[in-house]
Amino acid sequence: MIIKSMSLQNYRNYKTLCLDFDPNTNIFYGDNAQGKTNILEAVYVSGTTKSHRSSKDREMICFTEEEAHICTLMEKRGIEHKIDMHLRKNRSKGIAIDGIPIKKASELFGMIHFVFFSPEDLSMIKNGPSERRRFLDMELCQLDKIYLHHLSNYNKIILQRNRLLKEILFRSDYREVLDVFNMQLVQYGVQVIQRRRRFTKELNQMIGQIHNHLTGGREQLTLGYDSNADEYSFETMLKENLERDLKQKTTTTGPHRDDLSFIVNGIDIRKFGSQGQQRTAALSLKLSEIELVKKVTGDTPVLLLDDVLSELDSNRQNYLLNSIQNIQTMITCTGLDELINNRFSINKIYRVLDGKVIVEN
Repeated sequence: MIIKSMSLQNYRNYKTLCLDFDPNTNIFYGDNAQGKTNILEAVYVSGTTKSHRSSKDREMICFTEEEAHICTLMEKRGIEHKIDMHLRKNRSKGIAIDGIPIKKASELFGMIHFVFFSPEDLSMIKNGPSERRRFLDMELCQLDKIYLHHLSNYNKIILQRNRLLKEILFRSDYREVLDVFNMQLVQYGVQVIQRRRRFTKELNQMIGQIHNHLTGGREQLTLGYDSNADEYSFETMLKENLERDLKQKTTTTGPHRDDLSFIVNGIDIRKFGSQGQQRTAALSLKLSEIELVKKVTGDTPVLLLDDVLSELDSNRQNYLLNSIQNIQTMITCTGLDELINNRFSINKIYRVLDGKVIVEN
């Protein structure tokens, strides 16, 4: 699959912008704070409805405007599709696929598959578990609409149960309603746990070999899925932890508390790994993600590299660049030297300057 073109109106620092993309490598270069990342963000939003920066819709709209528009033309298995997306400051977004409005934003998931790699991802392993859960959820939601359904319902019920836990302080008779929420929470939560565990196993089939190559055979990496409660104990733990939940006024048990572990040669590098080990593991994770999308979908994802090359040493740069042949890739960077020095094939170059994009070849 490839993104053929994109047009923006009132998006971030772009009043209007129209871009045609090469099916192979597209480079956006320029100084910082000129709008390079905004382009990659818009591409990502057009296929996932969400920003990789966790931004709200209103934050992606020009300050002086009420709406922004993203129009994306993509090609999948030889068939073109157009995605129109309207972001609104005071209303939910509107989305149409091939001119037909969709009722739920989740209907868009899976049309395009993205792998987004930014400097923040290099810190995913040393940062908190919420970032690692976000990685799991964003990738699984693109690959599996059933998982998206289960996760969406689980998150809704968590919000409702937490609201009820606060209200019970004033209305003790509401405790009887908790059983209904617990039953629904277990119903969807078990599905989330099982799919995450299967996804972790699938990644493990690829990440070990990739990481072994990256480290010259010195390190063996294994992913672990650390579930807060497994599918067999979830319901029991909800009941056992009720008093704690009432005291803290929040649900303390469930897959919203899960985590991924990264074990290198028997050591958990979240706690005891060097920065180099953590960054190499993050790179291995992203590369294995590409391979998994290929395996599951039978197609290649669109790869978005946001100023990540400058954060990698030459060996990791070379491995990354050699691994992304025959994949449509969009790269942002401050200069072209690091790509030229690696003799990397560049198909299209754009210079980004203060909200303007100039095609240089």
